[in-house]
Amino acid sequence: MEKEQLVEIANTLMPFGKYQGRRLIDLPEEYLLWFARKETFPAGRLGELLQITLIIKTEGLSHLVQPLKRG
Repeated sequence: MEKEQLVEIANTLMPFGKYQGRRLIDLPEEYLLWFARKETFPAGRLGELLQITLIIKTEGLSHLVQPLKRG
């Protein structure tokens, strides 16, 4: 994981769905696991960030990303 990815995860808003407008790091783990079970992570950068977010959450490392949130 790169620092830039962590900053993106802390500040990128989910662009669609039930949790639209929430920062990726604030998405529920269950929601990320749903993507993983369905094997339907979005294409591109968003999908990559969601997959990294899932790893961060399942490893209990969310507290490392929280301080990177802007305003």
